[in-house]
Order: sequence, then C-alpha cells, then structure tokens
Amino acid sequence: MAGSDRSGVRSEAHHGPFARDLVTLLDSDAARRARTRGGLVCAVRELPAALDPALAVARLRQPGERWFAFEVPDRAGFAVAGTGVVRRVRSVGPGRFAAAAGRWREAVADAAVAHGDGGDALPLPVPVAVGGFAFADSGPTTPQWDGFGALDFVFPEVAIVREGGRSWLVLQVASDAAVVRARADAVARLLDARLSAPLLDPDPLSRPRITSVLAPEHFEEAVRRATALLRAGEAEKVVLARAVRVDTRSAIDPLALYCALREVFPACYTYLVGAADASFVGATPELLVRRDGLRVQTVALAGTARRSADPAVDRHLGEQLARDPKQRREHEIVARRIARNLEPLAVWVTVAAEPQLVRVHNVQHLATPIRAQLREPVTLFELAERLHPTPAIGGEPRAAAARLVPALEGIDRGWYAGGIGWIDRDGGGELAVALRCALVRGTSAELYAGCGIVAESDPAAELAETEAKLTAVLPLFG
Repeated sequence: MAGSDRSGVRSEAHHGPFARDLVTLLDSDAARRARTRGGLVCAVRELPAALDPALAVARLRQPGERWFAFEVPDRAGFAVAGTGVVRRVRSVGPGRFAAAAGRWREAVADAAVAHGDGGDALPLPVPVAVGGFAFADSGPTTPQWDGFGALDFVFPEVAIVREGGRSWLVLQVASDAAVVRARADAVARLLDARLSAPLLDPDPLSRPRITSVLAPEHFEEAVRRATALLRAGEAEKVVLARAVRVDTRSAIDPLALYCALREVFPACYTYLVGAADASFVGATPELLVRRDGLRVQTVALAGTARRSADPAVDRHLGEQLARDPKQRREHEIVARRIARNLEPLAVWVTVAAEPQLVRVHNVQHLATPIRAQLREPVTLFELAERLHPTPAIGGEPRAAAARLVPALEGIDRGWYAGGIGWIDRDGGGELAVALRCALVRGTSAELYAGCGIVAESDPAAELAETEAKLTAVLPLFG
C-alpha cells in the first residue's frame, strides 16, 4: 500500500532502494527546516553505474523543459548536465553580474544538503546553478534568440555530474518534493538502460543550403571601416563577427550535434543550452574563468592560423603564427588587459612568459595561461564582471569597442561570445567563452565566427579567418 511522507513525496516499496533512499534524503530534518525557510534542498548520491550526463539528462528531460550540458572530455571526463528549473537567477543591463551575484547568494543562503552513499565525494559543492549570458549587457534583441536572456542561470531539478569515471546524481527541490519520486525512478531505470549517442546524420540526398546572414562583402567593408578608425586612434583593437545560416530538409538534433562536437574537439569545452524549441550548442577552446577556492585560472586566447593534414605544413603554419607581428600584438593586448583586470582582486597574478600553441581540429591559436590568487573569495559572477568581454571577443579599450562593434557588425550576437558554465554553492565554478557555436531551431541553424581587427588587418585575410573558424561546426551538417 502506498504511503505519503512529510515532504509530499509518495513512496512505494516497488520503486526500489535507489529511489527510496533519495526520497529519504530529501525528508531529513535539515531538509524539512530548509523547506520551511524557503531554501533549496539537495540530495546527492553516487550512481552505482557511470552515466553519460548529457545523454541521461536528455532522456530525463520533459518536453519543452530547459536543459543544459557542459563538459571537457579530455579533463578526466568532467561533465555537468541538468534539466528542469527549481530556481532561476536572471538579470539584464550594465549591473547584470552584480545583480546575479546577489540573487545567487539569496538562493543558496538557506540550502540544505543530504549526502547518500558516496555523495560526499561529489567534486563540487551543491546547490549548483547552470546557464550562461549574452555578449551584450542588454541581451539579445532579435526573435531567433527568444528564450535566451541577458543572463540566465537555473538551479536544475535534476543534475548529473561526472569526473574520473564516477558519476553522481543531484536532486534539487525548493518546497514540495512531489515530483522527486518520478525523477528518482526515472534515474533508477536509466541505470539499466543502454544510452547511446545519437548520430548527426545529414540527408544524403540533399545538401544543406548555406547563406551569409549579411553578405561577405559587408564583413570586408566593416573591417576596412574598422582599420580606418583604429588608425585614427578610436581604439587599439576591435573584434568583428559574422553569421551564416544553415537550412536543412529535416530537423537538426541538438544532442547529436553536441555529441559530434565533443568527439571532434575532445580538448574543448563542449556545451548545450536548450530553451523551449531552440538550443545553443558549441565547442570552444577558450576559458573565460575558473575559480577553485581562492585560485583563479584563465587564458588569453587570440591569434589564429589554419591547420593542415600535412604535419610539416601544420608545424610551419604554427611557427608562422607564433612569429607574426600582427598576431602577437593582438594577443598581447588580450593578455595585458586580463592580467590588469585581475590585479585589484589578487595577491598575485602570473602570466606565462611566452604564448603556447593550442591546436584543435580545424585551427590553431596563440594561448597564454594566466593564474591568480584571490585576496578573498568573490563569486564567479563578480569575476565575469571583471573579465567580460575580454579584448579577444570585444576589443580594447572596452568602452570604445562596446560602441564600435555593434555599429560595424550589423548582427545580433546573442549568446555568441558570451559565457556558458556553472556556479556552485561556494561561488566557484567555470565559465567558457561561447565560440564555435550554432543556434539551432527546427530545420535551421545560425553559426557565428569572429576575428580580432587591428590597424594592420587585411579584410580578405580576416574574412578567410572567419571561414576557417566556421569549419568547426559547418561540415557537421553535410
């Protein structure tokens, strides 16, 4: 006979020990007290079998439900994915990061966490929120970005975290936990299921139609106008982007695109944010910021060259990139500003003496690791306020670039060149710069790519660089 516990969760014996244990965790004394105060309640348990977080969350997701996935396959398989919305942190305008930090503090203030078997080994403190933000403080302005605000992080109802071959389930509830039984049962069933990644399988009978949102000539003219303004002293650098549209005969599966990208770019941050009928998917090599305790890690990533299948040619292209005065100057602008913006918060900041080459599937970049030791804890949102946008995606000086970029580009970047990631209970976490990406909706996708413009930039060469960067995602559509 079914009964009802004090949390509002109906428990039945046939649901099995796994689901029952999760429900019991959510009915602890601490959990009941937290619910009384309106606080978040989290149940954490190690999964008895390793699950692919993205595939599991896709299976658990309800129709139209917001979902999220983020991983670095080459970094001990670290991944976090979630679905559902328990609480939301949203903000817009010039003060969006400070506002988000305040709302995040309110959300975690009265949280209670109950650990089941192996739950205390979870590699991040919960509650955890996942999401991202747009490039511009005002957020997206065009209909294709409906569902993606200026800054939008959620505490997912169910999250799965993986690291080093181990996986954990995190259930997060705010008050009545009646939905938890169904979620716990669904996860228990997943443990016996064979999850396989869907294939991104373009229609062999038709090629996708690819069009520039604005003509390539528009981009070249924007570069010419930018270089004239830079030579006149308006700014030191600006970053200009362009967009292309892909139209297919059949609906594009965002999960299949995500799985294809993580296979092709195992050293990159692969991400997916799904909102209603749209998904933002990508694989970026660029870290905006990672905070672990008082340690901060970031990277200056600027300067790009194509790859070659011939090892000797590929090596030569990398050597040319490392010696190119234009590319080095562009890179040094980025590294200098990132370090300068961290210094007021830090005991020390270290910048690698020389940039290193970072090679991904389609291009290679100049990258300079930057580390810092904070004087006192600050949240990931407050670090983002300091760093975003870096000169690698906006320009230098920041104020001049903020004025020139939209005037020259003519496109709505939306979440392109914004940030994607997660923030934990302690305010630590990780944000990647949203590059090498596609906004997917039904049978169409918009892809974005940009490049840094300095006074010496050549319009044709910069257009070619965007084409090289678009090959991160474009070939996957057939």
